[in-house]
Amino acid sequence: MKGKKILAALTAVLVVSLLGCGDPAIGNLQTITISANSTNLVGEGGTLQLHATGVYSTGQRRDLTSRVTFTASVTPGSFTDGGVQLPTPPATVMLNATGLVTAVAPFVCTWVDTTPASTTPSWAISGSYTFMATFGSVSSQPIFVSVASAAPSDPNNTTGKCGPS
Repeated sequence: MKGKKILAALTAVLVVSLLGCGDPAIGNLQTITISANSTNLVGEGGTLQLHATGVYSTGQRRDLTSRVTFTASVTPGSFTDGGVQLPTPPATVMLNATGLVTAVAPFVCTWVDTTPASTTPSWAISGSYTFMATFGSVSSQPIFVSVASAAPSDPNNTTGKCGPS
């Protein structure tokens, strides 16, 4: 019986240590900041990487990207350039456990040319996806990502079909 109590105590210490809660070396997790290498997902199969950084009560910062749970949702009031409501993930955007976002079918554009008669497009965002990261009871601020997966293959986007690329 005594061995089971010691094992249970060691397991509890290990779990607390792994979560970063109550570990005097790094303190308690206070905030999570989410960032990305871009806020526009471009091209069919295009990707962007989300990153999560934790700030602890001691002021230490830790990369939590591989430890958080990422979530994706349609930002309320978001539409494609054709006025259709954005599909719910995993349609259009697929998010994996490591924070990699990939453009998948159906491919869409959430950019609208506000001056279609002009030869030089002027772009506005018509919709986006919201991404967040959560670890334990702490959640990040949202990050908003527009989508240009229906962008033309023209690398300079001279046809002006789907926002700035």
